[in-house]
Amino acid sequence: MSTELIITEKPSQSLKIAEALADKKPVKKTEKGVSYYELKHKGKDILVGCAVGHIFNLKEKKSNGWTYPTYDYEWQPSHKISKSAEFTKKYLDILKKLSKQADSFTVACDYDLEGSLIGYNVIRFVCNKKDGKRMKFSTLTKDELIASYEKAYKHLDFPLIESGEARHVIDWIFGINLSRALTLSIKNATKRFKIMSTGRVQGPALKTLAERELEIKSFKPEPFWELESIGEINAKHKNGSFWKEKEVNDIYKNIKNEKKALIDSIKKSEFPQSPPSPFDLTSLQLEAYRALKINPKETLEIAQELYSASYISYPRTSSDQLPPSINIKKILTDLSKQKEYKELCLELLKENKLIPNNGKKSDPAHPAIHPTGETPKKLGERQKKIYDLVVRRILASLSDPAKRETQTIELKIKDEIFTTKGTRTIEPGWHKFYGRFNPNKDEELPKLKEKQEIKIKKIDLLSKETQPPKRYTPASIIKELEKRELGTKATRSAIIESLYTRNYVKDQSLEVTNLGLKTIETLNKYCPEILDEKLTRDLETDMEKIREEKETKEKVIESAKKDLDKILKHFKENELKIGKELSEANQETLEKESVIGKCQKCKEHDLKIMYSRRFKSYFVACSGYPKCKTTFSLPSYSLPKPTDKLCEECKSPIVLMIRKGKRPYDYCINKQCPKKQEWIKQQQELAKKSE
Repeated sequence: MSTELIITEKPSQSLKIAEALADKKPVKKTEKGVSYYELKHKGKDILVGCAVGHIFNLKEKKSNGWTYPTYDYEWQPSHKISKSAEFTKKYLDILKKLSKQADSFTVACDYDLEGSLIGYNVIRFVCNKKDGKRMKFSTLTKDELIASYEKAYKHLDFPLIESGEARHVIDWIFGINLSRALTLSIKNATKRFKIMSTGRVQGPALKTLAERELEIKSFKPEPFWELESIGEINAKHKNGSFWKEKEVNDIYKNIKNEKKALIDSIKKSEFPQSPPSPFDLTSLQLEAYRALKINPKETLEIAQELYSASYISYPRTSSDQLPPSINIKKILTDLSKQKEYKELCLELLKENKLIPNNGKKSDPAHPAIHPTGETPKKLGERQKKIYDLVVRRILASLSDPAKRETQTIELKIKDEIFTTKGTRTIEPGWHKFYGRFNPNKDEELPKLKEKQEIKIKKIDLLSKETQPPKRYTPASIIKELEKRELGTKATRSAIIESLYTRNYVKDQSLEVTNLGLKTIETLNKYCPEILDEKLTRDLETDMEKIREEKETKEKVIESAKKDLDKILKHFKENELKIGKELSEANQETLEKESVIGKCQKCKEHDLKIMYSRRFKSYFVACSGYPKCKTTFSLPSYSLPKPTDKLCEECKSPIVLMIRKGKRPYDYCINKQCPKKQEWIKQQQELAKKSE
């Protein structure tokens, strides 16, 4: 009897697929901490194993030290390339074992560029096959998984695979060559070794942020004035801003002692407000940041967790549309079983509101993000918030437009006209369904009549200055990158995270550091092609053409190599100048941005974050060494960053610890901190209980 191996991308997907397809309960087997499943589906033997993301990655065939350019790459198991990927070896070993027991193969990884490539690499490098079947699904619900299996494509999606492989190769050759060029420029110019990084998208993204930073730094405020009437209603002069002080002073002198105003006109205008469209990934990240102050990277992580638990659909989508094929009636019926959504869902079902206000963006692989209807069993606080946001967004998109009314009142004070506006909601429509996430606030004005006289308490002459443009936030920069067609929906938040890690930006307001500014200034001066948005956009277009079968993978990669050769040739001509300027910026940044506070022991020198090459770890030490030998160890496998915070308990400096793939956290450097000691004691007690 034949045996089929289904290959998934994550352990949670393996479990969901096994449970969905099994005639009876699937048999779970575990080796070296890795689980796989044996089951029968309509009498057929099936094995389900997972690839835990990219278990193969690109590596130089032969190490050439730090020389560039290098285009000599090959696919290798990830655990042979990076120590941080050592955990993938046991998953690879299990897949090798399972592949020997199977004679047919089906890929059930996420249906996108990355998932298609992950599955194909397992098919060709582990199963030693050229093709296999392909499941396509957008939710991990039982019904959709069964349908996806029974309607599986007979062949793999090679245009998607080749587009994904081209992206992987191009990102690799740009990343490794440009980063080596920057690093070697410093070494060759100054004999210092400092790892630098940039990439195909990272460079243009940093340039976008740096341009805004320079606008802010060069901004020169201009004075202007406003007149405001304070009384039964507050209103501002119809001119708005006055740019000539004499003009505003003359008006102010004429009316400053007035205590009454006449209602000159009242105008009301009603307007409908359309419901929002369902979420694509970018709009979800923007809204989560606006309404919940959750960063885009974390929003994606949480959405992925909710998808893996089968509570929402696949989050890495560019679509804000729900196609007719999605059974909205069933989703609403299932959601009505959850207490907080019962009344809202029953109302939509009663009125037969089953057509969403779809947006204009589409994605050939996945629909807009939506709830599946399955009731969550246990969610963390932030998971609850993102889940609630996704559910209410769909409910709002299905409901009626809201009706709002704007009232504009003009007051006459002597011969001067002052005006004020207030907008209120007449019919809530979709506002009711969006609940606390509704951004609209009512600004209702008191009931007044034309020619009515009202009292004025005072008239203020306000002196103001123009403000510089605002810095980007982690959410608004993602929107800007999407607008400029830089990066992809799935990679933009990771690109911003890498800018933080490399110390190019800091803080939530994305302030570009001196190192980031100097890097952009230097590259703009000597090799601006590295920062060229058009080159990046053109490559994105070419990779999309591969997916559409209008271009070949080989041709696009060769074209990218030619572009990179030109960039590196120009870079080499200016290597020493670039290295000298970047080295100076690094030294200045290191001095400024490694200090976390004054040493509490010697009271004279600074405490600094330092790195031990011997132990390959960061620590904090007094800059007065050897006179002052104060040191503090820091957690391993984390990148420490200074903060302006002090521990509430012991007043020691707080360091922000950044861990790859995990959320950053605040860390008190004082091991004797009473709060930390209490936490350690609790952990020890929990460990004893678990034994």
